[in-house]
This record gives sequence, structure tokens and C-alpha cells, in this order.
Amino acid sequence: MKLTEPTETPRRRHGRLATLTPTVVLGVLFWVLLWGDLSWANVLSGAALGALVALAFPLPPLRQATTVRPGPLLRLLGRFATDLVLASFQVAWTAVRPGPMPRGGLVPVPLRTTSDLFVATTAGLSSLVPGTLVVDLDTAGPILHVHVLDLAGSGGPEAVRDATLALEERLLRAFASQAELARTGLADPAARPDDQDHEEER
Repeated sequence: MKLTEPTETPRRRHGRLATLTPTVVLGVLFWVLLWGDLSWANVLSGAALGALVALAFPLPPLRQATTVRPGPLLRLLGRFATDLVLASFQVAWTAVRPGPMPRGGLVPVPLRTTSDLFVATTAGLSSLVPGTLVVDLDTAGPILHVHVLDLAGSGGPEAVRDATLALEERLLRAFASQAELARTGLADPAARPDDQDHEEER
């Protein structure tokens, strides 16, 4: 008797596409931000890179309730783009200005969230800004250890800590569920804890 391989069901195909799509979108976003040019070539190459990463290094699905809030998302992207441009000029000026090189420093930043998804995304966005790099993660906190190229020029450890926590807050307000916002102390008092509009399991 001839055995045939089972065909891929529409549900399984939909699940694979749902897992692939966020990585492709993030690949496009990071690639365009990296090159600083929104062109079809960068969009397509970013999508191809994201798809390649998702297919070569498949990850298990994250059981994390998320939502998308357009207003906070736009604020997150706008502030990130502004920080990216300003930090690029600051690093360039630091490299060419006369005088001694500035002293860097390592700043521990305890995060509010314990979600692997939001901890990893906060660390990734922080590291994309020129002049800062997350060099270690203490999962017991969790605590990000952020290295800053010019600690004094960044306002000192407290300013670096505040900026990282502000980035985490913008990220959570854009994507976290009401339950996660309540757990981290960022929930709107007027919002219902059981509000699950537009939430889905990732």
C-alpha cells in the first residue's frame, strides 16, 4: 500500500504565515531605519531578510497577549526615529570634536515588565540607537545593562535609566495587554481590566 504524505492544512498554513509576518515587518522596519531611505529596494530586501531569518531560525510561538494601539504606536515610532537621528549626530560629533575622548559607562536598568517579548524588544530598540548597547541581561530582575558611549553627555546614569524606562513604557503602551499594563503600573484607571479588544495570542 502506497503511503502519501499528509497535505498541509489551511489552518497550519495560516499559523505559519502568522508566525512569519511579524518578523518580515520588523525586518523591513529595521532595514529601512538602518539605511535611512524608504525605497522599494530597501523594503523588498528587508522583507527578504526578515523571511530568511524566520525560516532559518524558527522560534516557538510566544503565548503573550498583545494588542496594537495606533496612537501610542505612532508615538513610539516617531520618538524612536527622532532618537535615532539625534544620537547619530551626537556620535558623529563625539568622533570628530577636539579634546579627550568621553568616558563611557555601564548603567543597570531594572525593567517593569517580565515578559520575554517586551524585554527583548526593549533591549533591541535600545541597542539600535547609536551610542548605546545592551551588553547583558539579568533575567532575575529583569535588569538590562546598558553601555553608553558618552555617559556625561547622556546626562549621567539617572538620565540613561530614565530614557530606557521611557522607551519601555512607550513600547508597553503601544502593544501590551491591559493585564500587562496593570501589572506594570501603567494601566489607565478608567480602563477595564477585562478589556480584551483587538487582543490576540501570539
